[in-house]
Amino acid sequence: INDFSYLHTNCFELSIYVGCDKYPHESELPEEWENNRESLIVFMEQVHRGIKGIVKDVHGKGIPNAVISVEGVNHDIRTGR
Repeated sequence: INDFSYLHTNCFELSIYVGCDKYPHESELPEEWENNRESLIVFMEQVHRGIKGIVKDVHGKGIPNAVISVEGVNHDIRTGR
């Protein structure tokens, strides 16, 4: 569903697997956290990269359903309500 959400909505979902076992036993979680902590923190910091903002009209009101295009990126998105 991640690909569908990205292509057909403004929602970017992702799944992260840090091991081969989809449902590790709770006793294994502290070790999994330690093995992947630094990478996961650096990944979460990436939320501050890219372009973000609010699309407004000349009166400062938000523009719903405005199309946003980025040159060189073949995937337009639309603003929310």
